[in-house]
Amino acid sequence: MTTVTKKSLKVGKYVDTAHVDQVVRNYKKERWLQNSLRIGKEDSLSAWYSVEELEEFIQKIKQYDADGIKLYFGAYPEDYTERPEYASRQTVVLVATKSKETEEGLKHKDVYVTDKNGASTIMGYNMGSICPPFCGGFMSKSKSKHADVGLTIVDKGEEGLAII
Repeated sequence: MTTVTKKSLKVGKYVDTAHVDQVVRNYKKERWLQNSLRIGKEDSLSAWYSVEELEEFIQKIKQYDADGIKLYFGAYPEDYTERPEYASRQTVVLVATKSKETEEGLKHKDVYVTDKNGASTIMGYNMGSICPPFCGGFMSKSKSKHADVGLTIVDKGEEGLAII
């Protein structure tokens, strides 16, 4: 009898509040403020998807033999008419991937499928609820000490201080 062992593709790890707080603060300091100034409004800081839609996406991509999801950072165009409040803001696009061992190492190839018109299209998911503009308020009404992950005071020069 031959036993086939499937190699784990896990690459991430669970992190604690301090780690999340640090990387979010670094992002705000190193990228968010400059992005916001460039586009003339607060750029998005997060994208939210429900568990239900993520589970649905995972089930769908498994039908195409996908074994992972790549998160692409992106930005909506300035003239985005489908959701004008998203115009110019950052987003995250989820794309199904299939891992393949190559001479250079493990590669995660984007999965393409044939759409109803017979054209090849990427298996992607987007249009989460981005914050801003849909934050429900930056400050949580929760009494939890973890309510404001990444809370940062930013000096905007002549425009004063901002708490983000």
